Amino acid sequence: MPIYEYELCEGDCKVCGGRFELQRPIKTPALKECPVCHKAVRKVFGAVYMPKHLKKVNVRDATSKGFTVLKKTSKGEYEVHKPDRGI
Repeated sequence: MPIYEYELCEGDCKVCGGRFELQRPIKTPALKECPVCHKAVRKVFGAVYMPKHLKKVNVRDATSKGFTVLKKTSKGEYEVHKPDRGI
């Protein structure tokens, strides 16, 4: 389930702090009021989580699965990359 951020439309609250996060199902409609202080809230779009440990593309695996891998030859020109067939 994704985490959604909400903030109060007006004023502050000592209970919720004026901004809070909730983990909710995707198909659930957005909140209209704070579940704690019952003041009007709006959804805030925060940062998107992107893992830093992305796996590099293996050319041989990509071609074996049917993808076409391109290699840059010069500015604006590409050719089909053929991986070494060394065993």
